[in-house]
Amino acid sequence: MIPFLRISLVAVLLGCMLPQPSSAADPKPLKVGIVGLDNYQAVAFTQLFHDPKATGDLKGIRVVAAYPGGSPDIKESVESLPKWVAAIKEFGVELVDSIDKVVEKADAILIMSLDGRVHRAQFNAVANSGKPVYIGRPMAAALVDVVAMFDLAKEKKAPLFSCSQHRFSPGFSGMKNHPEVGTVLGCSVYGGCVTEPHHPDLFWHAVHGIETLYTIMGAGCESVTRASTADAELVTGVWKDGKIGTFRGINKGAIKYRAMVFGEKGISPSGDYGYDVPKNWVAPHGEYMGYKGVAIEIAKFFRSGQAPVSPAETIEIFTFMEAAHRSKEQKGVPIRLSEVLIDAQKKASDPKPK
Repeated sequence: MIPFLRISLVAVLLGCMLPQPSSAADPKPLKVGIVGLDNYQAVAFTQLFHDPKATGDLKGIRVVAAYPGGSPDIKESVESLPKWVAAIKEFGVELVDSIDKVVEKADAILIMSLDGRVHRAQFNAVANSGKPVYIGRPMAAALVDVVAMFDLAKEKKAPLFSCSQHRFSPGFSGMKNHPEVGTVLGCSVYGGCVTEPHHPDLFWHAVHGIETLYTIMGAGCESVTRASTADAELVTGVWKDGKIGTFRGINKGAIKYRAMVFGEKGISPSGDYGYDVPKNWVAPHGEYMGYKGVAIEIAKFFRSGQAPVSPAETIEIFTFMEAAHRSKEQKGVPIRLSEVLIDAQKKASDPKPK
């Protein structure tokens, strides 16, 4: 055999034996653990991750372990837990009896417990691992817990991210740079305002609408006032650059999740949550609905450790809601977010989660 042919043949054979680099379309496999199965989102994300047709960022992710949890004093938790535990079993997910075992088996963690009161303690149990954590809404039942969790995440170098799924619904996210609106000058969001007695009234369900307001307006709110009746809540925020944003929480009558956006070029309604995309706008991941948008962002976050929403903005969203709560208590007087946040930061050093 001619020498250079012999060398070439050996090189080919060795090349076949060596591990081949994965393509950009085949991201690194990732094992996910779930804390809390009383929330439908735990099943929705598992379904998206386990989809055999998953592509791009959703490909190669498996939920491997879950701790059921549950809150006996929340009716929705008691009623939901058995059916979502049964549903998660169908995906071959191992049920474990502690958060520590979830952390041990997984590369990244979803804290999905329905009850925002328990999230701080659950994150405390995870943070030492340094593994990335996504917390479902509501991130907490108190602003002080939100501040404390981000402080701990920074201390432990544990990537932390939380948002409403509404943030990545194309009908809302597409409005910030909509060609027919231009620079956003103001926004009015409306949506349901279901409450739960163990959580501040806006934290339980209205958080989705308020996060929609921030998705379109961005951070920078300075003060909040609130009007409240049995039929509706109206929260008005004034931003530092003079923009005004409002959230109408619907307690009575028809409910839709939508926004009206005011801009330099025009005024336009948004799409509805999970379904409509704004006119002349193409969703970056295709026209997905509901949870797929946030699932893609979670997948990217788990692999990169870089959250798509800053801690500062998430903290401001909860400061906005806490300020609105104080305004209601004080008959609608304006409340400055900076004062509310300072109070929470002072209390956040308390080592005992509430």
